[in-house]
Amino acid sequence: MVVGIGMDLAEVARYEFDENKLAWFARKVYTEEEIAYIMRKRNRAERLAGFFAAKEATRKAFGHAIVWREVGVSHERSGKPVIRLYGRAAQLPERRGVTRIHLSITHTATLAAAVVVLEGDAS
Repeated sequence: MVVGIGMDLAEVARYEFDENKLAWFARKVYTEEEIAYIMRKRNRAERLAGFFAAKEATRKAFGHAIVWREVGVSHERSGKPVIRLYGRAAQLPERRGVTRIHLSITHTATLAAAVVVLEGDAS
């Protein structure tokens, strides 16, 4: 049963930071794991935008604001992106009856998009 769904678009140009701005923004928004992953890749702005869209889509799926750094994008060995929740946000799935969080991210040179679906067992 679908418990929540969220979607977000992010313009890649908004994430083309110089090193100082990236450091400041990263401390506010991204987890250390996310930044380490992004720094290993080309087209960093596309990934920054995609991860931001995934965080915002997660917030929308749950229906309220969640601290940015308490929502993280990680990857399974296969490369599939997954949402990880930290801190107080880690309690949300149990409190909302969410048993699985599905994430899809896509990006082009100009736009990034993410969709999050919260799934729960039918009661």
